Amino acid sequence: MKKFALIGAAGFVAPRHMKAIKDVGGDLLAILDPHDSVGVVDKYFPDALFFSEVERFDRYLEKIKRAGEGVQYISICSPNYLHDAHCRLALRVGADAICEKPLVLKPWNLDQLQEIEKETEKKIYTVLQLRLHPELIKLKNKILDKRYHVNIDYITPRGKWYERSWKGDVYKSGGLVTNIGIHLFDMMLWLFGSCNGITLVEKDINYMTGFLNLKNADVYFNLSTRKQHLPNKKLEFYRSIEIDGIPLRFDNSFTDLHTSVYEDILKGNGFRINDAKPSIELVYKIREMLI
Repeated sequence: MKKFALIGAAGFVAPRHMKAIKDVGGDLLAILDPHDSVGVVDKYFPDALFFSEVERFDRYLEKIKRAGEGVQYISICSPNYLHDAHCRLALRVGADAICEKPLVLKPWNLDQLQEIEKETEKKIYTVLQLRLHPELIKLKNKILDKRYHVNIDYITPRGKWYERSWKGDVYKSGGLVTNIGIHLFDMMLWLFGSCNGITLVEKDINYMTGFLNLKNADVYFNLSTRKQHLPNKKLEFYRSIEIDGIPLRFDNSFTDLHTSVYEDILKGNGFRINDAKPSIELVYKIREMLI
């Protein structure tokens, strides 16, 4: 049985990781979060030790490592700006890291993480779950060497809390283009190749439209966390992707794909730093255009 620890247990995405760990037959020994709203762990691993201070969490992991009972993996669900630091913590205590997107906010920090991988002989995996979606895999296998036209409308309204949280702080989250856009942009790069150009049409903290000139596609994107941008006021969200006018249909709930990510890692596969690099570089370039 593989042993896990988890950082960011009170966060939105943490339950997906807890479920995935349970689904693959793992054991979650310890969780870390400065906030104590972590009751969800009772559903999955009620015996997991809870730490609210990183120093004590680190000390515990070091202790069990030296006793020969250390964790093999640390799942990282913390705020975006802490991801690279928590990856380093995982590797230092002898574990591989399984980190949510984005691995880092600034592309050059990826080079540092790869150096630490070499030094520790441990691995950093990232969660690019859409690449494991069966319908998207089928689509990728059908992509021809031609030019496609893609329209993305992704409207996910957020309340007033959003801007006051770390997610609304561009220096901590990377902003809209990183919080939400990176999922879609990674998928587009994976399907249609590298980016040759970016054009922003409209832009502010909660709304962005523009074009990506990819190797095999022209991509128009419309991202928003504003409710007034919904095409129908009765909708809670609106997510639409069309390729050459044909709707791309896949499950809007990506929850179960986290289990697929964990299964893939335990099989000896998994997505690594170089897999994440193109989308991280892309969203960083877009953020720089916003300044």
